[in-house]
Amino acid sequence: MPRWLPRALVLAFALYSCFLLGNWAFHQLIGLLVNILLAFFLALAIEPAVGRMAARGMRRGLATFLVFLAVLVFSAGFVVLLGSMLAGQIVDMVENFPKYLDSLIKWINDSFHTDLSRVEVQDSLLKSDWLQRYVQNSASGVLDVSATVLGGLFRLLTIFLFSFYFAADGPRLRRALCSVLPPARQAEVLRAWEIAVDKTGGYLYSRGLMALISGVAHFVLFEILDVPYAPALAVWVGLVSQFIPTIGTYLAGALPMLIAFTVNPWYAVWVLGFVVVYQQFENYILQPKLTSKTVDIHPAVAFGSVIAGTALLGVVGALIAIPAVATLQAFLGAYVKRYDVTDDPRVHGHRRYGEAVVARLQKALHHKKESAPEE
Repeated sequence: MPRWLPRALVLAFALYSCFLLGNWAFHQLIGLLVNILLAFFLALAIEPAVGRMAARGMRRGLATFLVFLAVLVFSAGFVVLLGSMLAGQIVDMVENFPKYLDSLIKWINDSFHTDLSRVEVQDSLLKSDWLQRYVQNSASGVLDVSATVLGGLFRLLTIFLFSFYFAADGPRLRRALCSVLPPARQAEVLRAWEIAVDKTGGYLYSRGLMALISGVAHFVLFEILDVPYAPALAVWVGLVSQFIPTIGTYLAGALPMLIAFTVNPWYAVWVLGFVVVYQQFENYILQPKLTSKTVDIHPAVAFGSVIAGTALLGVVGALIAIPAVATLQAFLGAYVKRYDVTDDPRVHGHRRYGEAVVARLQKALHHKKESAPEE
């Protein structure tokens, strides 16, 4: 046996063991890493506000705390307002449920020539097996829901703590990072950091603008249908649909549909149709154009980055995909050598049809002469 073979086997076993250990540690810490990544982009989002307050003489820790406090107060007030509104509408809906059921049964009897009654429908629902199974599953799933809520609150607290650290100690964090790099690399890191702040701010600006447009459009619909609490519902739809990726649209549309149902069940159908149509308009027309202007990336790249981010990291990936891709594109653009573009009309999509026809004719004549038999 060669002398190097035992050492090679031991080295291969050690490397394989390290790989397994690293893979296990990565899967155990993936949740924490995703939270840190989300906290970092949140810190980048509030960096302009914190930087302006710090430039006026305020300590960065206090400035960061005030920014988070303002966000927390606004979010809590908005949730309390919507919660009280939703509670009142649910009470009204429960009280008027017999009336809604009577109107639905009357419509079914008139349309399909049946002879249903409310008592028969209620008895069949109460005695159905699926309702009993649903009640049993709901009772047994209370602990699971409580654990999920507590886990979500803990994750939210973790994200806010990390983002507070990144924003309050941003200069110290940059100095610590630059201290282990040569001067040339330090300049590149600082430039990438500034680009990330600009692109994240532009992304939030585009989201805020889309939230405003969405809120105005839905407010007009709610006013036409005479849905109560139209301003609050419009703000709800605008904010939730834009700042909660993937499922935000469905959460945003569910509440207005519920409120509209208390007015007229058919109004809920109108709200659902408008939400679906507006979402297609936003996804394929409005969002790509606004994103391409605020974060300076192509609409197709923005759409593809959201799909890729969702596939990799789910909701978090969809949220940070566009600013991450915009930052990477702007950073790498400085290292790509560019040349002056020729004045050829084909660059602008104008083909030289006349010259192309003549070239084809000349080629055909030349081929005919070559293929003709010699006399």
